[in-house]
Amino acid sequence: MSRKTEMEEVSQAMIDGVMSDDLPLQFESIAKIRSILSRRDITIPCETVIRSGIMPRLVQFLDKQEYPTLQYEAAWILKDIATEKPNELVDHDAVPFLIQLLNSPTEYIREQAILALGNVAGHSTKYRDFVLQLGVLMPLLSLMYKGKSKTLRSGTRTLCNLFCGQPPLTFDQMKPALPALKLLLHSNDEEVVKNACLALSNISYGSEDGIQSLIEADFVPKLVQLLKHPSPAVLVHALRTIGDITAGNNQQTRSVVNCGALPILSDLLTRNYEKNIKKSACWVISNITAGTEEQIQSVIDESLIPTLVNLAQSADIDIKKEAVWAILGVVVGGSLHQIKYMVKQSCIKPLCDILVCPDLRTILLSECLDGLANILKAGEVVTNVRDKNCYALLIEGAEGREKIEDLQSHENGEICSKALKILEKYWLVKDDEKYEYQSDESVGS
Repeated sequence: MSRKTEMEEVSQAMIDGVMSDDLPLQFESIAKIRSILSRRDITIPCETVIRSGIMPRLVQFLDKQEYPTLQYEAAWILKDIATEKPNELVDHDAVPFLIQLLNSPTEYIREQAILALGNVAGHSTKYRDFVLQLGVLMPLLSLMYKGKSKTLRSGTRTLCNLFCGQPPLTFDQMKPALPALKLLLHSNDEEVVKNACLALSNISYGSEDGIQSLIEADFVPKLVQLLKHPSPAVLVHALRTIGDITAGNNQQTRSVVNCGALPILSDLLTRNYEKNIKKSACWVISNITAGTEEQIQSVIDESLIPTLVNLAQSADIDIKKEAVWAILGVVVGGSLHQIKYMVKQSCIKPLCDILVCPDLRTILLSECLDGLANILKAGEVVTNVRDKNCYALLIEGAEGREKIEDLQSHENGEICSKALKILEKYWLVKDDEKYEYQSDESVGS
C-alpha cells in the first residue's frame, strides 16, 4: 500500500471516529486530526477536513463545556481552517461559540479561541467587521487585563487583526482598547509590546481624534521611551506609531518633540540599525520638519541636518527618499535663515540628484522642484556674485540645471510646468538667451 493511500485510509478512519457517538473514539480521532494538521512534514489539507463533512460536528464540540479537551481539539482545528477558509467558520456559525470560549475557565481553550477569532478577523475587512459585530472586543479586552502571558501574546495579535483593514474602523470603535493597550506597552514580552504599538498605530493613523486621545492618555512618553528598546521589531512599530502622531496637527507633533524624541532619533540614524529603522526615523523627522519654523529649528538645533544630508547622498534608496523628504520640509517651509543654513549644509546636491532617481513618485519630484525654487528665491536676497544668484550657481555646480531642463519633457504636466517656470525665472532672459554663469566663481554666504 502506498504512503498516500495509507494516509487517506487513516484520515477516513479518523473522520468516522469524529462522527461516531462513541466519546472515547471521538477524543482519539479528533486529537489525531489536530496532531496531523499541526505537523509540518505530514499534513491533511484543510479542504480534506472541510470536504469530510465534520465541520458541523466540530462546532458542536465547541459547546461541550463538560468536555474541555474536546473543546480544545475542535478549537485548534478550526483555528487552522480559519487561516485558509474563514468562510467555513462563518457559514457554520462557529464564531459565536468561539467568542463564548473566551470566558472558558481553561486557559489553553481560551488561547485557541483567541487565535481562531484572530485568523478569521485578519483575513479581510468583511470578516473583521463580522467578528466585531458579534461582540468580541470587550470579552477579549477583559481577558487581557488578567495578564496571562500566552493570552497577552495571542490577544494583542488578535487585537491588531481587529483594528487593521480598509476602510479603517472609527475611533469610537477602537477607543475601549486604550486602557488595556497602555498596560500592554509595559509588558516584558517584546511580541506583546510590538503588537500593542501596531494596534496604537491603527488607532492614530489619519485620525486627529485618535492621536489626541493617545496624547491625553499619556501614551507619548512611553512610546518615545520604546525608541530605545533593544528589539528591532519593537523599534519599527514604535516608530510607526510615533510617526502617525507627528503626522497630526502642529500641537500634536510638538508633543513628541517635547518628550525628547529628537536625540533618540539622532541615535537611530547614526548607529548601526537596520534599514527599516533608519527609514522610519527619517519619516518621523520629515513629519516634524513639515511643521512650524519652531519645530524645524528643533531639528536643526539637534544637529540632525548633516546626518540627513549624508543619508540623502549615500544611503539606500528607500532611506534616501525619506531623508530628502525631511530636508524638503525645511527648504519648503522654513525661514530664510533656516534655508541659508540648509544650503551651507550642502543640501542642494542631494535635491538635484534625486530628480533623476528611477521610479520617483511624482509627489516627491514635484516637492523637490518646489524646494529648489524656494532655495533660488532665497538666493535672490543673500549676498550675490556680480548680481548673479549665488544659489543658482550652486545648483548648476550640482548639475541641477540640466536635470531641471530634462524635466521639461516629463510625462506629468505639472512637473513640466514647474521646471519651465524655474528655468524662465532664474536662467532665461526675456529673449530666451541663457545667462552664462561662471560656476568656478566664489559664492557669497
